[in-house]
Amino acid sequence: MKAVASELSLVKNRNFLLLWGSSTISSFGMQMYSIAIPLLIYDLSKSALAMSMMRAIEFFPNIFLGMLAGALVDRLNRKTMMVWTSFIQVISMFGIVMLLLTNHIELWHLYILGFILSSAGYTFGNANHSVLPQIVSKDQLTSANAKLSFIDTLIRMIGPGVAGVLIAVFSYTSTLTIYLICLLIMYVFMQFLNVPPTAKREDTSHSIWKEMKEGIVELFNNKILLTPTIAVLFSNFASSLVIGVLIFFATDQIGADSKQVGFMFTISAVGGLIGASLISRIRKRFGRGVIYTYSLVFDILSMCLLLFAQTWWTIGISLAIRTFSTTLSNIVYFTIRQEFTPNHLLGRVAGTSSMLMKLTLPLGLFIAGLWAEWFPIRILFFISMCIFIVLFVRLFFHPFKKLV
Repeated sequence: MKAVASELSLVKNRNFLLLWGSSTISSFGMQMYSIAIPLLIYDLSKSALAMSMMRAIEFFPNIFLGMLAGALVDRLNRKTMMVWTSFIQVISMFGIVMLLLTNHIELWHLYILGFILSSAGYTFGNANHSVLPQIVSKDQLTSANAKLSFIDTLIRMIGPGVAGVLIAVFSYTSTLTIYLICLLIMYVFMQFLNVPPTAKREDTSHSIWKEMKEGIVELFNNKILLTPTIAVLFSNFASSLVIGVLIFFATDQIGADSKQVGFMFTISAVGGLIGASLISRIRKRFGRGVIYTYSLVFDILSMCLLLFAQTWWTIGISLAIRTFSTTLSNIVYFTIRQEFTPNHLLGRVAGTSSMLMKLTLPLGLFIAGLWAEWFPIRILFFISMCIFIVLFVRLFFHPFKKLV
């Protein structure tokens, strides 16, 4: 009865519903962007390296702005940060759409506007993550994160297929215009969000650098959070060897068209949907450390299947297994971070940990892009599988498995 009452209060929470609604809308639009941009770059360049570079640029904000964004989220009003960063996303996306409409789009336009869009989106996500413990109770965090992940995954199941069809039937411009409209709706939603003050107000006379240092110290002193953060650092490197060349591999070597690429990612989202649906039940039977550790088994299985994939739908199944694993581990990680970090430091810890986790992504994407120009892509899948195997063995014998 207590669990039911908690669920009911969560869905009646106006602020949570605004976050949930904005996440739903922006996630749908993001699927349009995620499918359209790589295919657009492929049409412009026919280069795996150019496609990988765009993915790397989208991760640069996590590395170069991670700690700064976290410090600003903790120092300034979080609602204000979400309003302004959503507005910047609208302006950036508007620029891309206008360049397409006037037929003046070039690669460097996409690189620059994509970086601005990703920077604003990352800062918005940091503020969103930090706001959640302020608007829901501690015992509702796992459920709230699961709901957010479920709807995000559901959209990822629908969105890519829709995007692929829209690109095939209409154009890149029409598809990306949908994302622009979604961002506008998200911006309006943020106007109505009411964010309570943090439990502890800090002296903002401190320098921004000192506040960033406090986030670093908090993360490295939190051994429960530090272990999975380092694990994700290597996991992301393994993933980047794949994601940077995946669409190129599907289109150039498997022969998939835009609709099949969209349906491929639709299949992949099914795994995340299952993971988000089951996480609460799994959590009742197993500790978070156990869940996090054994999710790596599914990563290994996913890379093994991808290694032998010959069709676009086989790639989709492989990605579905990987998405199932990622959903479980992400929900566990986000909840640990929110529970074991003081809220007035959460923005900085989230920014620092995100920066640390993403350090290897651009490197992996760059390596993958260069590799695909000269060597067989499947070898990258094998290397990725080996990294996941090593991570699983390390965590299996690590105290983290029993601590959380």
